Amino acid sequence: MPDLNFRVDGAEPVSYAAVPLLSLKLHVENTNVGETIHSVVLRAQIQIDATRRRYAETEKALLSDLFGEPERWSRTLRPLLWTHTSTVIPSFIGSTAAELQVPCSFDFNVAATKYFHALEAGEIPLQLLFSGSVFYAAESSSLQVAPISWDKEARFQLPVHTWRAMMDEYYPNSAWIALPREVLERLHEFKLANGISTLDAALEQLLETVTEKVAAAK
Repeated sequence: MPDLNFRVDGAEPVSYAAVPLLSLKLHVENTNVGETIHSVVLRAQIQIDATRRRYAETEKALLSDLFGEPERWSRTLRPLLWTHTSTVIPSFIGSTAAELQVPCSFDFNVAATKYFHALEAGEIPLQLLFSGSVFYAAESSSLQVAPISWDKEARFQLPVHTWRAMMDEYYPNSAWIALPREVLERLHEFKLANGISTLDAALEQLLETVTEKVAAAK
């Protein structure tokens, strides 16, 4: 029966996809050497193990939205679920390389996006938990299928600059947020009423107005 082990050897952005994609480079090895693996249907749950790195003071300030004040982090700092993804690995004997493509969101309502955006440098500690099915040919038998053991996992340190490079490629000098429809309609009405050309400019004018009122009240 196959006994597969997994290792992540690197990561890079995928260019020109419909959504931001990060490609994780997998090394897959079957400890039962000589056994023919016909295919692997691989699923992965990817977690951010936030407890496995240090944070600068500026990063802590931005992460307070997720974990609260740093004084409470001994109780609140915890792993975050990033995403689930899957791939199909073709036939191999012994070991092979595979690609696990991870869709990434730039929605700041998503906890993982807030976490990534808060980091200035260094690495993001990831833990991948694998599951799925292995189709293989045992000696003197027909095609068989076996589950991937529940304890199969891999750790990987994703460079922060890799995530930032991916988002800069898909959203150069920009970010996006999801607004309730009613808020968007009010913003659009404000833009029209004041003869403002874009929604960006309307937001800038509103922020300047609020800033001036706060300064005047002090």
